Amino acid sequence: MSKGYSLESVNELSGGDDEFITVLVQTFLEEIPPDLEGMGQAVQNNDPTTAYQFAHKMKPNLQLFGIDLLKEIKQVEAWSKSGMEKSEIESILSHIVATVNKAINDLKADFQ
Repeated sequence: MSKGYSLESVNELSGGDDEFITVLVQTFLEEIPPDLEGMGQAVQNNDPTTAYQFAHKMKPNLQLFGIDLLKEIKQVEAWSKSGMEKSEIESILSHIVATVNKAINDLKADFQ
């Protein structure tokens, strides 16, 4: 089964420094779960401004770890400015949550 993440960009950024890679992974594991939860809560509470902020904040970390959700994150950002109902974004949010949780679980298994 394939990993939910890629270290290609992390390795480029770190220059192969294993300690730096570990710090990046730890930072990801500390910051992303609460951001993911916050984005989900914001969508459920129909708070598009907060959903946008969490989506926007998560984007660089997801890209750094090769988690291919840019299209979906942009959809959350667009939803937050569109005035559409939360039902319009819930399936996309579910996909984001499932994908990010897989990456989190894989990173925890590989680095802890």
